[in-house]
Amino acid sequence: MRHARHGSPRQVVAAALRALEREGLAVEAASPVVASAPLGPSRRRYANAAAVVASELAPEALLDTLQRVEARFGRTRRGRRWSARVLDLDIALWSGGAWSSDRLTVPHPQLRARAFVLGPAAAIAPEWRDPLTRRTVRQLAARLTRSDRLPTAARRGGALSSVGRATDF
Repeated sequence: MRHARHGSPRQVVAAALRALEREGLAVEAASPVVASAPLGPSRRRYANAAAVVASELAPEALLDTLQRVEARFGRTRRGRRWSARVLDLDIALWSGGAWSSDRLTVPHPQLRARAFVLGPAAAIAPEWRDPLTRRTVRQLAARLTRSDRLPTAARRGGALSSVGRATDF
């Protein structure tokens, strides 16, 4: 969503990266911002990006930091799931492998099914591996866009329209 202080969704992503650095996290790489269709009942398009962040924090402490940044951008954890929000920060992968607790599961449980995560992640960390499947981020992203997953008409020469252009938001 547009933010009163930070501006457009693209500007919110840039501001969030700066906020992570102010929290003591080192943003080592950041992907381009892309637009994607919503999940759930929302009708708006979303701005998505991925970042490689270096930190000595354990996963749950990192989650606390991310949620603190979200709160500064106006995110509340009340209300219905899938509701519009200015900022949503997730831990998709962790260099320490898999992690699970009552509050957090890494890799993110939906990582392998979300092109809006895997596409940006593949742009900056294509060789990172999912510790559960041992596939690289590039391989996971390719599996979502393989031609054999397309409808039969598309494989026979039908047209696919472009989605996720950053100019859409």
